[in-house]
Amino acid sequence: MRPDGSIRKVLIYRLGSLGDTAVAVPCYRLLARVFPEAERVLLTNFPVHAKAPAAAAVLGDSGLIHDYMRYTAGTRNALELLGLVWRIRRFRPDILVYLSMVRPLRSMQRDRSFFRIACGIERIAGLPGDAELTEGFDPATESYRNRFNASTGLFESEGSRLARLIRELGDVEPDNLANWSLELAAAEREAATTALGALCSRRLIVCGPGTKMQAKDWGLEKWRGLLTRLNAEYPEHGLVLVGAVEDAGPADDAAGNWVSPKLNLCGKLTPRQTAAVIERAQVFLGPDSGPMHLAASVGTPCVIAFSAAGRPGVWFPVGNQHEIVYHQTSCYGCQLQTCVAEAQRCMTSISVEEMAAATRRVLDRRAG
Repeated sequence: MRPDGSIRKVLIYRLGSLGDTAVAVPCYRLLARVFPEAERVLLTNFPVHAKAPAAAAVLGDSGLIHDYMRYTAGTRNALELLGLVWRIRRFRPDILVYLSMVRPLRSMQRDRSFFRIACGIERIAGLPGDAELTEGFDPATESYRNRFNASTGLFESEGSRLARLIRELGDVEPDNLANWSLELAAAEREAATTALGALCSRRLIVCGPGTKMQAKDWGLEKWRGLLTRLNAEYPEHGLVLVGAVEDAGPADDAAGNWVSPKLNLCGKLTPRQTAAVIERAQVFLGPDSGPMHLAASVGTPCVIAFSAAGRPGVWFPVGNQHEIVYHQTSCYGCQLQTCVAEAQRCMTSISVEEMAAATRRVLDRRAG
């Protein structure tokens, strides 16, 4: 599609933090191509967790987004909602690009009324119509669902779902890895080089074992077992630990038996500087988390102990260079943040040897 110069102001609706922002990058890049002269503002939420960086920290100075409007996700505070309506009406967007997460049907219908009636936005892209909402409605979760591919056994990825919803604006090309680039700046890569110090000269394994959700936690003992085994097999590799500042102590414990050079950078870098560190690695190890999506965005292969709380494929990292260890238990797709029924069976059943074997496959391919 040719650039549309008639659109001067674009409001983009997307909630979430690191991973949620990263998977929408191909859509942001399309909007920058289609509306190159327009002011593009992202309507998003305030961070809801200490480990959840704001969208602005992920996108940085990439130029994909020019400014941000923030509100408290899920708020029912009338004054805050009225203030949000006032800010949107004052901005006067020519189009709203709706990049919502999968949500209950009535929530999406309420959003449509809010943006069209309360905020006065006539043109909305990305909000499914009534027919598509009904067709894609999942009675089990009362949500608009990702499509299922029986030949692969995977559900449609979140990035592909978003691309499909705004296809009227152009082809997002989510399968083109170049469209996932965060456009890291030279200064961000220089900060990564400085942080790595002497480890710059070594092959690197980067591990981000932390997660803000208990249901996605593989367990400290298993991470320690994996890193101990990998250090014995690959003593020439250095180890770099990444994550939030709260992850620093547990990461040190996980790497307690690593005797080769190692470096704990948890809480010491911005998300984009962390991506620049991961860019230099041979492999990234972790659970389903934001750093996993950073690794995918810079083309570094991942080995992931993936929780079955989510449906297979929806949040897998983009690209075919990864090794995903996912045990599809009978309770898969529960969407629980804290496992209260099955004692994390999907995660506890993933063995250290499975993860070690997956890491060997990645490192062997890199060596080849």
